[in-house]
Amino acid sequence: MDASEQPGGGAVLRVSRSLAIPLGELRWRVTTPGGPGGQHANRTQSRVEVRFDVGSSPSLGPRQRAALLDRLGPIVTATASEDRSQARNRALALERLSQRLAAGLRVRPVRRPTAPSAAARARRVQEKRQRGVVKRGRQAPGPED
Repeated sequence: MDASEQPGGGAVLRVSRSLAIPLGELRWRVTTPGGPGGQHANRTQSRVEVRFDVGSSPSLGPRQRAALLDRLGPIVTATASEDRSQARNRALALERLSQRLAAGLRVRPVRRPTAPSAAARARRVQEKRQRGVVKRGRQAPGPED
């Protein structure tokens, strides 16, 4: 989940053990951040948006591509504008992109519905009966008692 050097020499975004995306596949856009901030916010381009095209990336395997297209769509974006520094916002945007991609690739276990066991059903009925006895013991005596 970090940008590091590839053995071949280029920088990569390490998403998981099985996925490293060369930074050349990412598209960057920098703009002025919105909101208050005075002259600094109005003049500096510190808001960063990074985009990753899932459909045309050669870094993805067929299963990875299918999973990301299904869960995140054809273009995955991440933005950051919290810091005054464009470099720090670039790092934050890369980290967020990496987290989104990792979440999209995470394999979710198949849920198998289960039924309560016979002993659990018997326990539940016994507890209900016991609770009824306790409640009946709290009642005020009737006129015939």
